[in-house]
Amino acid sequence: MPRAWVRRSSLASSRDGCVVSEPRVRVLIADDQALVRAGFRMILESQPDLEVVGEARDGEEAIACHERLRPDVILMDIRMPGTDGLEAARRIFSRTDSGDGCRIIMLTTFDLDEYVYAALQLGASGFLLKDVSPEQLIGAVRLIAVGDALLAPSITRRLVERFARPSTRPRYSSAGLNELTPREAEVLHLMAEGMSNCEIAERLVVSEATTKTHVARILSKLAVRDRVQAVVIAYQSGFLEAPSAPPR
Repeated sequence: MPRAWVRRSSLASSRDGCVVSEPRVRVLIADDQALVRAGFRMILESQPDLEVVGEARDGEEAIACHERLRPDVILMDIRMPGTDGLEAARRIFSRTDSGDGCRIIMLTTFDLDEYVYAALQLGASGFLLKDVSPEQLIGAVRLIAVGDALLAPSITRRLVERFARPSTRPRYSSAGLNELTPREAEVLHLMAEGMSNCEIAERLVVSEATTKTHVARILSKLAVRDRVQAVVIAYQSGFLEAPSAPPR
């Protein structure tokens, strides 16, 4: 279970007046633009289950803040002066066991940013464009905090095509993929289409809890942290084939 849901909490009153514990997700914002940091902080702190524990102006500060604050989620700008977000993420993941459970969402202005691909291979749980809506930002942080992963819809096809190129194979062992059951393989295909657990459950006519179990088993067999990593492995190993591009 992610640390965000077991280690930190706030207090709230239940209907009968009893004080109960509510989980809070601790977020670090790393961006060289003060207005971006302020805007994201305002959006996130409007939610009772989200807490911004710190801000960083560059990659070095992000690394130091991670060491000191141990956030659950980092919103990390890719392009920052000095140590950029990609190098900061690499160092965070290399210093501890997968970043000590911390999950990183990369932020970018352009969805064609080449660094996005490297960030996903590095271990980032996804990325968002900086013009993301408040609702999408809040939803993304919550999604990442519980161990899921996301991609902006506009990048999904290019990501698939990039990792499906013959020149990128083989990079991963297919041993874990060979252990998947037919149902798990079907779920992996739907994950590659960008479907959420709820959407997969509806497609397969099963409960969302059953879908979560399938996803957890897939991640365990592939020895990866989240859905993005699983999809990358599936394409780079040739287990999944890139869909044909739509006519222009």
